[in-house]
Amino acid sequence: MADKETDQDLKTSKKEAAPKTDAKSTKTEQAKKIDPKDKEIADLKKKNSDLEDNLLRSQAEMQNMNKRHSKEVADILKYDGQKLATEILPVLDNLERALGVKADDDASKQLKKGIEMVQQHMVKAFENNHVTVIDNVGEKFDPIFSQAVQTVPADDKHAKDTVVQVLQKGYKLEDRVLRPAMVVVAQ
Repeated sequence: MADKETDQDLKTSKKEAAPKTDAKSTKTEQAKKIDPKDKEIADLKKKNSDLEDNLLRSQAEMQNMNKRHSKEVADILKYDGQKLATEILPVLDNLERALGVKADDDASKQLKKGIEMVQQHMVKAFENNHVTVIDNVGEKFDPIFSQAVQTVPADDKHAKDTVVQVLQKGYKLEDRVLRPAMVVVAQ
């Protein structure tokens, strides 16, 4: 009887063992037999995610380019005419020098009046285009706006490091210096 029990135990254990190995092999077979549609879906989801990321990056880059372009255009418009203004400054200087000459007779007075009208039109055109004179007499010397060409001793009227006299006017366009003023500074 002991033999029968051991035989039955063996048969039972084999039966129990067989389904377990079948279950393991079934899981392995299922892993090997991944549905191609599931794999395709996973690949498409990954590709979709990558494309969405690329789209967001491209949109951000386009926004940055548009901002940069707008800033460049604004700067160009803001400083439009800088080259022309810089080249006309000596003409304005010469007109002002001509106005400094004393006119004695009627012909020279008329000529001086014509020069004054031209000079006034040029000054108005500069003002209309945001070109302004750097007028810093009595102010603290600033090397950004002025170029010191001469110094004089400081006294009661002029404190140290202040502009005493402007020898040649300086001009700026908006916040950009076109030409620094040539000045005399108290030391």
